[in-house]
Amino acid sequence: MKKQPSPNFDDRPDDVAIDMLVFHYTGMQSAQAALQRLCDPEWQVSAHYLVEEDGTIWSLVDEGKRAWHAGVACWRGNSNINARSIGIEMVNPGHEFGYCAFPDAQIAAVQILSLGILGRHPIPARNVVGHSDVAPTRKSDPGEFFPWAVYAEAGIGLWPAEAEHLEQDPKVLAEALAVIGYDITDMAAAVKAFQRHFRPSRVTGRTDAGTARRIIGLRQLLG
Repeated sequence: MKKQPSPNFDDRPDDVAIDMLVFHYTGMQSAQAALQRLCDPEWQVSAHYLVEEDGTIWSLVDEGKRAWHAGVACWRGNSNINARSIGIEMVNPGHEFGYCAFPDAQIAAVQILSLGILGRHPIPARNVVGHSDVAPTRKSDPGEFFPWAVYAEAGIGLWPAEAEHLEQDPKVLAEALAVIGYDITDMAAAVKAFQRHFRPSRVTGRTDAGTARRIIGLRQLLG
């Protein structure tokens, strides 16, 4: 692991525990550009870690400090996401510059890094999320190529089976998304964020049968 301290951080509140892990993609054209921005005080953005395509890991902000990676966000009714989370940025051009699959070396490095973080902090699987999950109207990262199912199998986050029952009541589906953690103020945005995470083959913002079954499947998994 390499170190490149970023000045873009502050103290975490004393009364807030670290209970979230948030994944991002950089959405920039090169790793060097991303590293420079995350360490530039004028931009006031950062993350705890940056992982390059070849698996190189950069430590930017100490886990005990609050990095500035989530912005205006909400999960399970909490809006203080930066205060309670660890943020990992993965180098990827993103949807603006030619979004592509994450290389195997990068996926493997992030898996090892994430398992270490989960071993150090009491982060429940339901709180392992993407930037788009906590900011569905603003963000689309880490996107539909992120290997959520692979990571869930390794013990990082959740991956639900589809429910046998097809629920078609919009109110029931909205309530289920809210219980999962989504801000449903903009229902279409919440559904699209859910699909990026749990149904990446169909990112439409509409609750087709497969999406509905997976929403209920995850709701049931949470108990």
